[in-house]
Amino acid sequence: MLVKTFGAAVQGVHAKTITIEVNVSQGIKFFLVGLPDSAVKESHERIVSALQVIGLKLPKYQTVINMAPADIRKEGAAYDLPLAIGILAAAGKMKSSELDKYVIMGELSLDGTLQPIKGSLPIAINAREEKFKGLILPKQNANEAAVVNNLEVYGAENLKEVIDFLNGDLTIEQTVVNTREDFFSKLDLFDVDFSDVKGQENVKRAFEVAAAGGHNIILVGPPGAGKSMLAKRIPTILPPLTLHEALETTKIHSVAGKIDRETSLMSQRPFRNPHHTVSDVALVGGGGFPQPGEISLAHHGVLFLDELPEFKRSVLEVMRQPLEDRKITISRAKCTIEYPASFMLVASMNPCPCGYYNHPEKQCVCAPGMVQKYLSRISGPLLDRIDIHIEIVPVPFEKLSDNQEVECSAAIRERVIKARNIQLERFKDNPDIHCNAQMSSKLLRQHTQLDPKAQALLKNAMLKLNLSARAYDRILKVARTIADLDNSENIETNHIAEAINYRNLDREGWAG
Repeated sequence: MLVKTFGAAVQGVHAKTITIEVNVSQGIKFFLVGLPDSAVKESHERIVSALQVIGLKLPKYQTVINMAPADIRKEGAAYDLPLAIGILAAAGKMKSSELDKYVIMGELSLDGTLQPIKGSLPIAINAREEKFKGLILPKQNANEAAVVNNLEVYGAENLKEVIDFLNGDLTIEQTVVNTREDFFSKLDLFDVDFSDVKGQENVKRAFEVAAAGGHNIILVGPPGAGKSMLAKRIPTILPPLTLHEALETTKIHSVAGKIDRETSLMSQRPFRNPHHTVSDVALVGGGGFPQPGEISLAHHGVLFLDELPEFKRSVLEVMRQPLEDRKITISRAKCTIEYPASFMLVASMNPCPCGYYNHPEKQCVCAPGMVQKYLSRISGPLLDRIDIHIEIVPVPFEKLSDNQEVECSAAIRERVIKARNIQLERFKDNPDIHCNAQMSSKLLRQHTQLDPKAQALLKNAMLKLNLSARAYDRILKVARTIADLDNSENIETNHIAEAINYRNLDREGWAG
C-alpha cells in the first residue's frame, strides 16, 4: 500500500514542502531514499523504539520510503514523526484519510516523546501558502507556529497523541495566538533604560542621532567609561518593530533555534553581542549545514562588537559587504542561501592598548606609534562604513552622585520615532530605503542641499581638520538626520557643525 505524508525542509529563512512516499510490500528490507542525511537515516532506530514503547511494532514488510523532491538534501531528526506516521498508515495500522490535510514535523525520543524542532515558523508559513488545513508539530513549537493565521496548529506531546488524533480517537486542542495583542503588549518592556546613566550627555545625543538615522556608530574611550552599558540601552530608543519586521526577525531566530518556547512573535529589536573570539562563519553565517550568523540574528536590531580591534581581521572584513547590501549570500557547491542582515552596527574600543590615551587624569604608557598601530587593526574600508565616531570620557564623581532626574529612554525614543516618520515620508518612493543611513549617492545629492554658509563650514572643516574624502558623504547623511530631529527641512550650519564633530577618527593627528 502506498501512502503519502507531508513535511518541510528549511532552506535559508524559507521552507519547502517535502512529500514522504511510503510503500510496503512483501519482504523484510527497509529503504530510505531521497537524499537524506545521517540524522534522517538514523530515524529508523528511533521509530522502532518509539513504537515499541507505545505497544506497536514496525510492520514486517519490505518498506520503501522516498522523500521528494530528491534533489533537496533532507537534514535533521525533525522528519521522525512524518516517517513514523507514514509507515504505520502504509501498513494499515492507522487511518490515512486525513494525512493529505496536514504538514507533520517532529523529532522522536526513544519513548515516543516529541522533541522541539527548528524553523517551525517558516514551516507554518509554507503550509498556509500550500493550502494545507493544518500543521502538527511538538507542543513546544506550537506558540511560534500559531502566529500564522488561517492555519490550524496542533501541538502534540508524543507519538501516541498524533496517531489517536489522526484516527479521530483524540481531540488535541488547537493552539490559537492573538498575534497583535501578544505583540503590542510587549513592545515597551525593557530591563534597562537611559535614565540609569549619569552624565555622558554628548554620548546620549550621539546615540539619539544614530538611532534616528540608522547610522553605525563607534565608541572610543578608556576602560570603565561606560561604553558597554550605553550600547546595551540602544534598543530602548530605537523605533518599535512593525509586525512585518517582527515576522522577518522571528523567522531568522526560528531557523537558528533561538526562540523562547513561550514566545510567539519577537516584539523587541534583537541585541547581539558576540565575543571577539567569534569565527567568520559564526558572524556571517554558513557552515556544513548553513545557519544564520550573528549579523542575521541582529536583523532589524543592533550588532554590538565590544573591543573592536581585538576581533580577527578576517572576521571584520567579511562584514563589509553585508553592511552595504544589508543581506548576506552563502554560496556552497550544492546550494546558495541568502539571509537578511539589515542591522545597526555599534562598536566600542579602547583608544590604545593600555586604554588611557587622551585620558583626562591617567597617563598613557604606550610606546610611540602604538596608538596608530592599534587603530590600524580596523581597516579603512570598514571604518568608512561607520558614520559616527564619538569619544567617551569617564564620568566624574560629582555626576555619579548627583540625584538629579535624568531623561528616560521613552522621551528620547519619541523624538527618534518622529525623525524616522519624516524619513519614511521622504523615501516613500524608494521601498528599499527606510532611513538616512541607507541613502544612495543620488538620493544624497537630492536631499542634502546646503546653503552657502553651511557649504563653507564643511569645506573649511575638510581642509583644516584634514578630514578624509570618505567622511564627506557620512557627514552629509548625519547632518540630514540632525536636521530631521530638529524638524528642519533644510540642513543648517549648526547641523553640519554637529555632524563634523562626530568624525573624530578621521582627524589628522588624532592618534598621535
